[in-house]
Amino acid sequence: MNELDLNFDFNLEDFSNIEIDISFGDNNQRYICPPKSRLKSIKYRNASKLSKDISLSQNERYYCIIDGTFIFGDFIEAFIVDRDLRVKELTISTLSLSQENIDSLANLLNGGYLDKLNLIVSDYFYSHERNNLIKYAYETLDINNKFQLAVCRSHTKITLFETHCNKKVVMYGSANLRSSDNIEQFSIEHNNELYDFNYTFHKNILDNFKTINKSLRGKKLWQKVEQNQVKEEEATQSLKEETQDKDH
Repeated sequence: MNELDLNFDFNLEDFSNIEIDISFGDNNQRYICPPKSRLKSIKYRNASKLSKDISLSQNERYYCIIDGTFIFGDFIEAFIVDRDLRVKELTISTLSLSQENIDSLANLLNGGYLDKLNLIVSDYFYSHERNNLIKYAYETLDINNKFQLAVCRSHTKITLFETHCNKKVVMYGSANLRSSDNIEQFSIEHNNELYDFNYTFHKNILDNFKTINKSLRGKKLWQKVEQNQVKEEEATQSLKEETQDKDH
């Protein structure tokens, strides 16, 4: 990896919408409540603005501090759409997500940006949202056999995707897909080695904790059987012709 770039462009105006309430209560007490922060909403166009300000080259990394209402799931969509990227496979591990995040991922699938989508969520989230957001995710994202959902005891927040132009991008940090009313941090980099390392253990999770059975059934299964039978007959015929040629 390259050495860390210390020329960090930090613009306080990006945080001008944060208001801090500095009422501490009774200052005569030894232990007092920390000040509460009130955060105004940041709209989607700010995610897009951040996306457009990033020019990601090989082995280049960006480190970002974001407002607590910044929606990381919106940034993922903006980053892909703004660049009109065609992604072979998008893999996301997160503790939690919202209905809006699911809709955002559906936009990428329906817009033809993704060939494949993998989503890994925590078992805590799954147990609490099994009949709500999990069901909604199946109904919304299980399109043309492109989607897989895995559930395990994981606390990672990592996003990986590989494009058709062979870029391997990794995003990682404290942020879940949805807003959390906390200041968050994440890094994004184009790094083949880091991508391959993370993809290997994510693939292991997907293989062992998947929730969608993609076994061939019905008509598709019969079509596959017929295709295999035709290939076997062609191979047998080819072998016969080779044997006859040798005999002559």
